Amino acid sequence: MKTLRLHITGKVQGVWYRASAKDKALSMNLKGKVWNNPDGSVGAIVQGPEELLLQYIAWCKEGPMLASVNNVHTTTEATEEVFSSFEIVRVS
Repeated sequence: MKTLRLHITGKVQGVWYRASAKDKALSMNLKGKVWNNPDGSVGAIVQGPEELLLQYIAWCKEGPMLASVNNVHTTTEATEEVFSSFEIVRVS
């Protein structure tokens, strides 16, 4: 299992991006969390098999119908945490 951190930029807030990202992750049996950033971007941490993570990243580059994604930056996340679900969270 691999853990990735995603930083998604573009028109990704106010377009159901987080809810759609959660639905997509759950349909692929991926775990993690997604949130809005104060700068208008969306962040996520996603865990799962590498081939499914690659498919998820491809989806994130398109997003839901109303989104206009400019970039999806991914980094490998070194964590001991194992997520049990996929949640929308708030950051402060």
